[in-house]
Amino acid sequence: MAARNSLVIRNVRILDPVAGRDEIGDLAIVDGRFSDPPSAATRNLPQLDARGLAAAPGLIDMHVHLREPGQTEKEDIASGTQAAARGGFTTIVAMPNTVPVLDSVAAVEDLRERCRQTAAVRVLPCPALTLGQQGRDLTDFKALKDAGAVALSEDGKSLADPCLMRQAMLEARACGLPIVDHCEDPALAGIGVMHEGAVSHRLGLPGKPRSSEDLMVARDIVLAAETGCAIHLQHLSSGLAVALLEWASRQGLPVSGEATPHHLLLTDQQVARSGSNAKMNPPLREAEDREALCRAVESGTIEAIATDHAPHTLQDKEKPFDRAPAGVIGLETALGLCLQELHWRRGMPLLSVLSRFTSGPRRILGLEQGTLAVGEAADLILFDPEEGWTVDPETMVSKARNTPFAGFACRGRIKMTMLAGECVFRNPSINIR
Repeated sequence: MAARNSLVIRNVRILDPVAGRDEIGDLAIVDGRFSDPPSAATRNLPQLDARGLAAAPGLIDMHVHLREPGQTEKEDIASGTQAAARGGFTTIVAMPNTVPVLDSVAAVEDLRERCRQTAAVRVLPCPALTLGQQGRDLTDFKALKDAGAVALSEDGKSLADPCLMRQAMLEARACGLPIVDHCEDPALAGIGVMHEGAVSHRLGLPGKPRSSEDLMVARDIVLAAETGCAIHLQHLSSGLAVALLEWASRQGLPVSGEATPHHLLLTDQQVARSGSNAKMNPPLREAEDREALCRAVESGTIEAIATDHAPHTLQDKEKPFDRAPAGVIGLETALGLCLQELHWRRGMPLLSVLSRFTSGPRRILGLEQGTLAVGEAADLILFDPEEGWTVDPETMVSKARNTPFAGFACRGRIKMTMLAGECVFRNPSINIR
């Protein structure tokens, strides 16, 4: 009798950033876990000849908005996690800005139960730092960790009060949770709706200066140095913010950072072309900022690429730019876009690109996932690193269509996604015998 959730994948390019492994070989999955190399004991298992394809650990996205509960007209756990599976993500971290806010043990337990019922991939909770994300009273960090929290965040807000942020860092360090940090000074950001620069002036739109990000990054690095709390800087967009992260890394401070595909590929010029589908927070900035981000991803200063998947309805995004919500979707396009830009255009090694989606998030959050090691849960993607395709929002499984990448060329396509040995997405071209 064949073992459950078992498969032998033959003749595949094996890419495991944790092990530094890049070789042609075979992989065996038995009872949902990676097993020793195929042998006589696995010859009766289902077989897949993956010649020409690559296998890598299931991708990890540290920054996803699932919108459930409270905003399911935009996205829900079922549609969001199906989009994740199609994009190669097997583990995603859910941000707390739901309705009600994810700020209590009861809310975390509710999310976990909803995920047990409908999620296609693994969902890890990231509750709020303060009750209701109101920036006044800290949540119960230890209780939230005991309930399954992997990090804490005010998500789309910064904790403006430096005294409260310092206290949050002390308590988070005491219970061993990192703080996932949206860095924006609300006073400097003001009523800005895009990057402050030549494009905002030409379009007549109020802008957000880089300093609104840079000052908060600097403040929280200083507080991390004093408290020893691990902080993770979300969706960096400014060249100076990247330089500050690089400085913190050289000092050995517990500070990490992420970039999004949209900040790596686009500039504020996209606003004139895509309208509100190019509105996000922090905003797209200028060419020198984009270049600084790409260099930091290449060097490893930025260890993680995260989508900040933020679905909105068509009706919301059709509002005038200054009233439309910020945010774009990204789960189904992230790998293809980043392979096109970072690997094929800029020459970044394939293993290094994959590390920003696997071993980087794994280290930052202290996860077991993100490796093909024997004995670990068989979270795996098969992809064709050379196959070209074009982003078409109408073919997406997400409920939302708010992407600035419609019509963009990608190179690198997901063919199959497995979660603990179970196939959660499979392209019809994949033939398991």
